[in-house]
Amino acid sequence: MTDAFSSSSEAVLQRTVNVSTVTSSLAGNLMQLYQIAETCHFITSNQFKKVALQFPDELLPDAVRVSVEIESETKAKTFILGDTSYGSCCVDEVAAEHVRADCIVHYGPSCLSPCRRLPLLYVFGKRPIDVQQCAAVFKELYPDHQSHVVILYDVTYSHAIGDLRTLLCDIYPNVAVSLLKTDCSSGAELIKDSCVDSDHLDSQDGGVIFKFGRQFSVKKGQSVDDYSMFYIGHEGLTLTNFMMTWNHCAFSSFNPETCTGRMESVKINKALMKRYYGVERAKDASVVGILVGTLGVASYLTIIDQLKDILHKAGKKSYMFAMGKINVPKLANFLEIDVYVLVACPENSLLDSSEFYRPVVTSFEMELACNKQREWTGEYVTDFRDLLPGGNSHVVFPEPNQSAIEEEATDVSLITGALRACSTTSSEIINGTSESSLVLRNQNLTVANANTAASFLAGRSWQGLEPKLGQTPVVKAVEGRRGIAIAYEEEGVGNKDALTSPQKS
Repeated sequence: MTDAFSSSSEAVLQRTVNVSTVTSSLAGNLMQLYQIAETCHFITSNQFKKVALQFPDELLPDAVRVSVEIESETKAKTFILGDTSYGSCCVDEVAAEHVRADCIVHYGPSCLSPCRRLPLLYVFGKRPIDVQQCAAVFKELYPDHQSHVVILYDVTYSHAIGDLRTLLCDIYPNVAVSLLKTDCSSGAELIKDSCVDSDHLDSQDGGVIFKFGRQFSVKKGQSVDDYSMFYIGHEGLTLTNFMMTWNHCAFSSFNPETCTGRMESVKINKALMKRYYGVERAKDASVVGILVGTLGVASYLTIIDQLKDILHKAGKKSYMFAMGKINVPKLANFLEIDVYVLVACPENSLLDSSEFYRPVVTSFEMELACNKQREWTGEYVTDFRDLLPGGNSHVVFPEPNQSAIEEEATDVSLITGALRACSTTSSEIINGTSESSLVLRNQNLTVANANTAASFLAGRSWQGLEPKLGQTPVVKAVEGRRGIAIAYEEEGVGNKDALTSPQKS
């Protein structure tokens, strides 16, 4: 009966899978779509022997054929990285280090977050797009030829942006076409096939903006808020990230799959207010869980240390969790946590936590809740590297002092309406007593447990299995039940006796 629910483990180990090699009919499209010639040049020129190939789930059917082609051309050993520990847009350097790879080739959509450990090559692929239709939609959305527009796009359509620029820039002199660019210190490379010419970018007389792997320039005397944004790609995390960051700009988009364009009608103010609700929940929280949502983005350890320091100065307890891909059941195991803060790449940071039992906020939102020097101005930061010292949005956390204790005021929670003490300048933090879980209550050496998690555990109705040491008699090992959970072999015998005994009496 167990075979109906699961197959034999021995059969799984002995099972063989027949994998077909590349056929002649698919080889041409495969070479062009995955840019295998450029990838092989990257491997051979750097003399890499072990190469990790990271594929998202939707491209895994082609992974074996790509691997065979690369091995036959370069004689290098390839390893296919399938199920990534976190988002597929991030580079999984940890999995590559498990096989001691010399480099990583990342396929498909990417957030272009900088990495530091291994040499990296991005292969975005070439998704089909009708450039003529895209240009026609752009002209319909922006009939004024003097419009100031920045063209953004999903990385999988970068191969067609050069042709689009040729069709538009002569008609629209104030259009700025973004250029894909990686951090110079990250060691990552892009295959420059038909991307925007960097000489055109440098010819602008204004400032240069570099964010989220995109670089573009604005006219002199203007800022990004003076431009509209035209995005090429389907609706998703990338577009949401752009709209939240440049929330003062009007957005429009073109979907290459449906060849339709539209003015984005998403109410950013409503989305910002929803995120601000998470900030208020973070202010009320006393126990914070730091979720590690990436192991590949540079400086993720630095922002974790900064969050720990800020939470300590704000009088909050913090615990760190590394659990891979986040879901509702995983976080439901820790009811002691009042709010979670997610450390992830910009695209995966904006997690919709409406289904979770506890809210999940970003690093920027947690700083808003803890740092009095940072005010809510409508600016939104999704890249946690901007919050670090030297970043564009870094705000120094004020140091507590004795003179400020007397002036310390209480705050009113917008969620519960109750008063909450502003503990950033509390005497416990200044004297360092908040580190201890035992604090002196009075002069009679009575101590009280100040550990928030321990207090929560003491108030729970169920605290786990009770050991009852010395109370449970010692018995010999006996044979347990056999079968599956819904139908043990001897389960029905006792039930029949229980049902018939009242009738006999």
